[in-house]
Amino acid sequence: MQRTLVLLVVGLTEELIGENTPRLAALFGRGGTRPLETIVPAVTCSVQATLLTGALPREHGIVGNGWYFRDLSEIWFWRQSAGLYSGERIWEAGRRRDPAFTAAKLFWWYSMYDTADVQVTPRPMYPADGRKLPDVWTHPAELRDDLNGALGTFPLFNFWGPRADIVSTRWVAAAARRVWETRRPTLSLVYLPHLDYCLQKYGPSSPRIAAELREVDAVAGELAEQALADGARVLVVSEYGIVDVAGPVHPNRVLREAGLLRVRTELGRELLDAGASEAFAVADHQVAHVYVKDRSGVGEVKRLLAAVPGIARVVDDPRELGLDHPRSGELVLLAEPDRWFTYYHWLDDARAPDYARTVDIHRKPGYDPVELFLDPNLRLPALKVGAKIARSKLGFRTLMDVIPLDASLVRGSHGVLTTDPRKGPLIFSSAPELLPARIHATDFKDVVLRHVFD
Repeated sequence: MQRTLVLLVVGLTEELIGENTPRLAALFGRGGTRPLETIVPAVTCSVQATLLTGALPREHGIVGNGWYFRDLSEIWFWRQSAGLYSGERIWEAGRRRDPAFTAAKLFWWYSMYDTADVQVTPRPMYPADGRKLPDVWTHPAELRDDLNGALGTFPLFNFWGPRADIVSTRWVAAAARRVWETRRPTLSLVYLPHLDYCLQKYGPSSPRIAAELREVDAVAGELAEQALADGARVLVVSEYGIVDVAGPVHPNRVLREAGLLRVRTELGRELLDAGASEAFAVADHQVAHVYVKDRSGVGEVKRLLAAVPGIARVVDDPRELGLDHPRSGELVLLAEPDRWFTYYHWLDDARAPDYARTVDIHRKPGYDPVELFLDPNLRLPALKVGAKIARSKLGFRTLMDVIPLDASLVRGSHGVLTTDPRKGPLIFSSAPELLPARIHATDFKDVVLRHVFD
């Protein structure tokens, strides 16, 4: 067996590789390179599940980063249990070929209770006093203390939110390096998230991206060079390309104005009442699942949404997208290439839920990239945030309501397929002879096994 390192550099495209990515460009130039034909929705959880199993969402069940749990009448995003996705994992197939095969899965999604030999994933602590404390979950359990002792606490607040930056990606890389050296897995799968943040905040055309590319190039390049020096093979892959967007679309507001979406008022705030609604959308970047309570009303909802500017298609047959799974909505919305979908269901910002102005990925009934921004209307924002953090550390409950409700701030998104291969995801290898001529996301599992065994 040949040790293999897989670096998942989110958002990396051929268009972004160049003078600002000298280390990745060197690997790009020496090895085989292919566009990666990805899936819809081209979002983190769905694509990662496909890469790991070689299956489409209809088989592995991950129809988005979140979905409507019909039996609970609740929308949940960013769940972490590996029991949510089905299919034989890469490392399980590897063990069938050689029982000595081992794998490390670092920061890929659905890592809790998966079957890889080594697993690390973010897992904050939530004490009863309302605080959120940075932490990770690991398998084996003692690895958590080893990583915290060697690297310090995982920088959760640099992983997502207004402070998201290269610091969290550096921690992930340091953890990957420690696991590579001390656990010596046959296959190491490492997720490097940095570009996901800045590309959504600023858009790939922004001049600010050059510095961000240099930062992630240094991290990914060092990992790749170490693996190559150790005699390993290296694969670099991305899940999707992020494109410039000009503005949001609010499908839930359309459904509410049509009398199909219901809200529940709590303390003067309006919360989506999914179980009581005739139709609502679960927004996920440029894709949204629309759940319609009475199937006889699907045609009416489709006609309503098809007329909304910014919605490119309303798909009423999920089989077309490989999304024919019980978790999918009755309809699937695809945005125009320069638009994306919000989860917003309120019509008056004064009645928005209290969580809307916070970083709260689990409570919100949809994906919210506006969490990457501090409210520009805050006076002395650093002072206000610092005061709230101090109050929280003293044990007082406080609402960290510092996120704006201006979705126009978001300048990049993903989810639908790009028509220009240079703007889409890619895969490149230090062993070009092992890459087939065309690679779909469902082929990735076999490509990785070829690098280990051929």
